[in-house]
Amino acid sequence: MELTYTQCGDYFIPDLVLSDTKEYHIGKYGRLRRAYLKEHRPILYTDLIVTEKLFPHLEEIDTACRERLEIIEKAMMQQEGVTEALKSADQMAWVRSMNSIHNRAEEIVLAELVYC
Repeated sequence: MELTYTQCGDYFIPDLVLSDTKEYHIGKYGRLRRAYLKEHRPILYTDLIVTEKLFPHLEEIDTACRERLEIIEKAMMQQEGVTEALKSADQMAWVRSMNSIHNRAEEIVLAELVYC
């Protein structure tokens, strides 16, 4: 394996190029996962960076979190009786219920997928 270098002042810096040039869309949960890995699992984080698997992993986690959040929210809405009828009858009660459902579902998703 032959490396090429670029001189920058008195230093020679290796010309490193990533083999994977795909653009990944990483949302809130992917960024939270990256922060968790960086702070609490530095060896795994470094391994994912070196093997160029970090961004596919973060995109996969982000997608899985959004899908799981949607499933949990729908189940909780059905279980608690939060419907469009409630929305039209009492908007503030509907908003209060939806915020509560979203916050609880997000806690579950974070514990299951992001911080594990």
